[in-house]
Amino acid sequence: MYPSSVSHHSSPRDQQIIFRPFSTTYLAQKPTLYLDNNLVQQDFIPSKQILILINLKNDFYSRLWPFGFGFFARYWSRNDARAKVTNDVPSEVDYIVVGSGPGGGPLASRLALAGYEVLLIDAGDDQGDQILAEMPIFQFASTEIEAQQWDFFVHHYSDLERQKKDTKMTYQTTDGDYYVGLDPPADAEPLGVWYPRAGTLGGCSNHNAMISIYPHDSDWQHIVDITGDDSWAPDNMRTYFEKMEHCDYLPEDTPGHGFDGWLHTGATNQTMIVQDEKINSIVISAADAFSVNASDSTLVNAKGFDQVVSLDPNSPSSATNNATGLYQIPIAVDGRTRNGARNFILETANAVNTDGSQKYKLTLKLNTFVTKIRFSNDTTPRALGVDFLEGKSLYRADPRAGKNGTQGTPGSVNARKEVIISGGTYNSPQLLKLSGVGPKAELESFNIPVLVDLPGVGTNMQDRYETTLVSESDIPFSIAEGCTFLTTPDDPCLTQWRNDTTDAGLYATPGLPLAMIARSSTAGEDPDLLISGAPANFHGYYPGYSGPALGDALHWSWITLKAHARNTAGTVTLRSSNPLDTPLIQMHYFDEGTSTDDAWEKDLQAMYEGMSLSRQVMNSVVPLDGSFNETWPGADVSTEEELKEFIQDEAWGHHISCTNPIGADDDEMAVLDSSFRVRGTSGLRVVDASVFPKIPGFYIAVPIYMVSEKAAAVIIEQDAAGTSYR
Repeated sequence: MYPSSVSHHSSPRDQQIIFRPFSTTYLAQKPTLYLDNNLVQQDFIPSKQILILINLKNDFYSRLWPFGFGFFARYWSRNDARAKVTNDVPSEVDYIVVGSGPGGGPLASRLALAGYEVLLIDAGDDQGDQILAEMPIFQFASTEIEAQQWDFFVHHYSDLERQKKDTKMTYQTTDGDYYVGLDPPADAEPLGVWYPRAGTLGGCSNHNAMISIYPHDSDWQHIVDITGDDSWAPDNMRTYFEKMEHCDYLPEDTPGHGFDGWLHTGATNQTMIVQDEKINSIVISAADAFSVNASDSTLVNAKGFDQVVSLDPNSPSSATNNATGLYQIPIAVDGRTRNGARNFILETANAVNTDGSQKYKLTLKLNTFVTKIRFSNDTTPRALGVDFLEGKSLYRADPRAGKNGTQGTPGSVNARKEVIISGGTYNSPQLLKLSGVGPKAELESFNIPVLVDLPGVGTNMQDRYETTLVSESDIPFSIAEGCTFLTTPDDPCLTQWRNDTTDAGLYATPGLPLAMIARSSTAGEDPDLLISGAPANFHGYYPGYSGPALGDALHWSWITLKAHARNTAGTVTLRSSNPLDTPLIQMHYFDEGTSTDDAWEKDLQAMYEGMSLSRQVMNSVVPLDGSFNETWPGADVSTEEELKEFIQDEAWGHHISCTNPIGADDDEMAVLDSSFRVRGTSGLRVVDASVFPKIPGFYIAVPIYMVSEKAAAVIIEQDAAGTSYR
């Protein structure tokens, strides 16, 4: 069934990746793993380790990679604060929040801090103290911790033959293994392109890249324009950011930032960056592309780096906020560890009074999958509560689903006030539809009783377009010198991360030292390209990608991200009426999607210009410490036509959003009003990435946190005024 070797190819796009169950047939020496100089289970054979055969050069070779470091995680954990969960659910609470990610987690905490009794339900458990989740450098690996990963497979094109041109296309073989590549076994089932999500306390904030960038003011003004609700005005939305942020990288009198909030934001240690001559050479070339004066002598210290990479993307200044140039990327790191929704949840749920009793009425119910929202029989159905199944790994996005034989224990809980759905862009519309709220024809096709015919549920799905340009040097980056990434008993970088109170080192950064923000020729009022650079061999997401991504210190990736993509044609539709099945996810990229006013051509042109800028920078690098050779897409993808074809074949995204959009009262496709209330119902709101009418800014985490903070304020205000329900 499997090829015994990889054929000789002329292009890196012809790579093949074959995943087989782990066996000593493929690896003579079992992995030896260490933490704090202690041997970690040498004889452990992970259930999902894989063999990856990759042909990346003209001569073919094979490499063995662990499955994204994911199997390490269950052994490597710190004694950190953990969730106090309960199996004893009260029969009724004030607010039920379904989903603990960036939308639901802060919201639940704010409601509890305001004195309400809140039940926060999540299908996953608490994996936040896993070392690979906590340690920022392993942000790639954190997406492949089996105990928290949810695997969705999406289609960029409805035309399957066109979809198969993507080298990340994943298939399932008859043996149950994954194949990724262009030449699958004839009997393999096409699944789609892997889209990692997180089923754990804190949701996707527990596996994201920690990039924390404020959206454009125009994103908030658009909601004002379509709804007439001035509470979404940019100046007011800035107050929610200031409330939640705990800025650690700027002086405390810096306007527009917060310094007492729950979300710590920092920046990569500049001293560490400037000590790497290879990074310096790339920074100098990037600065030159934006006519910024830089030289090797300028970058001899952190102050010089700060003068070159001087722009703050979170500044409230419109001049700075819309400027093109080199930026240091703010990251959600608290000193040395990942920071996100989980931290705020635990801070609230674990707070105690002086007598040791729980201070706030926030109850966490994990390993609990909500299957349905229950409604009253009123003319306007009111959300009364939710039904759920209690058990681990029930949802079929969980790679462990079905392996323990459990079907889950049924249960239910009622809400005195409201039910708030924060399951994310895929799961929130799925749950609404399964509960009878959604497009009538789709619900009737699965014999689901229609409570509210709401045609916009699961439509309008949007994402970024992203691609990478990867270059290789024959001399490694010195920034990682000495680091063994937990594979030896005396990893000095782990020791530094653990013990150094002033400089936690490389492991305290997600590895993204800088970004170029640019404006394409097709941009609207705001810059539309963010091109982040990192020492990695990153081609996008596929099962097992995290091993090759950080497999050596020889590669540099420029990741081109197209903000404000114009495509609104994506859909989330039901696969079946079984709530444990994943939905069908169709993106309809480029010419399959939005075409009004040349929309897809403009997006494609912007992506082409972004990748061309990346090439310009790498082609102009002065080899201070070795030269670079482009390996992806490679020299054989050289003309504009070839590069645009590559982009259409290989683009991906990871900020999925907008499937339950806020909109105007007279817009039949608007799912929510400007207060997050589900139209045609009472006592039901949605608060997560699905609420945006247009995908905001460059990165999605901060905008979601901001709408979570806003939703909490709106709910508290409306409850006090007695105007929660309409």
